[in-house]
Amino acid sequence: MAGIELDRVSKVYADGTRAVTDLSIDVMDGEFLVVVGPSGCGKTTALRMIAGLERISDGEVRIDGEVVNEVPARDRDVAMVFQSYALYPHLTVFDNIAFGLTLRKVPRSVVERRVREVAEVLELGEHLRRKPRHLSGGQRQRVAMGRAIVREPRAFLMDEPLSNLDAKLRMQMRAQIARIQRDLGVTTVYVTHDQTEAMTLGDRVAVVRAGVLQQIASPQDLYDQPVDMSVAGFIGAPAMNMVIAGFDVDDDGGAAVSFGGHRLTVPGIVLRRRPALRAYAGRRLVLGIRPEDMEDASIVGGPDGSTIESVADLVEAMGADVMVHFPVAAEQARTEERETLDRESGRVRAADGGTLLVGRFSPRTRVFEGQPITVRVDTEGLHFFDPETGRSIRR
Repeated sequence: MAGIELDRVSKVYADGTRAVTDLSIDVMDGEFLVVVGPSGCGKTTALRMIAGLERISDGEVRIDGEVVNEVPARDRDVAMVFQSYALYPHLTVFDNIAFGLTLRKVPRSVVERRVREVAEVLELGEHLRRKPRHLSGGQRQRVAMGRAIVREPRAFLMDEPLSNLDAKLRMQMRAQIARIQRDLGVTTVYVTHDQTEAMTLGDRVAVVRAGVLQQIASPQDLYDQPVDMSVAGFIGAPAMNMVIAGFDVDDDGGAAVSFGGHRLTVPGIVLRRRPALRAYAGRRLVLGIRPEDMEDASIVGGPDGSTIESVADLVEAMGADVMVHFPVAAEQARTEERETLDRESGRVRAADGGTLLVGRFSPRTRVFEGQPITVRVDTEGLHFFDPETGRSIRR
C-alpha cells in the first residue's frame, strides 16, 4: 500500500487545451478517494497521469513518497480498472485474472492459489472456466477487478468502472467495491461523474470542475458545507434550489431573507455559524434551499417565518418521496451545472420568468397539481452565497 500525492499537477496538450490546472491532492495510505465532476472536467486525465498513461506538463506525482513523473506505467505498481472491461475474449475468467501474474512468470502454484482466493472474494469461483462472452456485465467488471486485485498493487485506480451497468447492478457493484476496498485496505482513487457513487463510496470526495479542484472533503461535509455555488449545485439530487434574495437585519439583531414576496426568518444558530452574513445586511445574496429541507406544511408544523405560499406546478410521486415543483416570483441564481441539468432534463423555468423550486415531500402528502400549497422550510438548513464570487458566506 502507498499514499499518492499530486503536487500542483497540470496537463496542457500540444494544441493548447488545458485539461488540468494546479491540481494538489494527498491521498492517504489505504484511503478511498473519489474524484467527481461533470464529463470533460479533467478527472480521467488526472487519473491517467497517476497511472503513467499521460505525461505531466507541470508539477509532481509521488507514490509512497517517490516522484514518478518519469517512471514508466508498468513500473509504478498500480493497477487500473477501466470503464470498458478490457478482457481478452479468447481467455477464460481464470486466465484473464491470472494474466498479469503469468506475464511476470509467477510460479503456477502461486498463480493458482492467488486467482482462486480472489475469485472467492469476488464470487467468481464457479465461473473460472467460462469465457467473457458468457458472463453478465457485472460479472465481467468483477473479472476486471480481479485482474487488478490479484497483482497486489500499491494502489488501485478506477476510471468510471460501473458506467456501463444498469442501475440495479451499479448499486450491487458499489456495495461490493466498498467491501473489497475496506477488506484489502488498498489506497484507491476512483473517478466518476455519478455523485451517488461519490457520496456512497468515498472516505473523501474531490470535486473537480474545468480541470480545477473545487473542494475536497468527506461526503457529509461536501453536502453540509459546500464552498461555492458550483459544488452546492452539483452535490445533491435534486439539485439545491438557488434564488436571488435580499438580506435584512433588524434592530434586535434578528435576520431574514426576502424573495418573490416571501420572507423567511434566519435562525440565530445560522447567524452564529455564518458570522460573515451580517456584513450583507441591506444587500442581495444567493439563497440556497435543498429540496429535502422543504415539506408540506399540512404534515409538519413550524415557527412563523418558515413557510412559502405557492401553487403546485408538477407533482412526481417517487414512492418513498414526492417531488413537488412550485413557482416563486424570484430571480433564479444560475450556475453552469444548473443550466446543463435543466437543458438535459428538459426542465423549464416558471412561466412568469420566476423560478421553479423543487421540494422533496413525504409520501403522506396529498398535494396535487394546480393546488395552492404551503411549504414548510427548515430554515436551519439555509445556505448563502456571494452573488459576485459564488463563494459560500460563512466566516
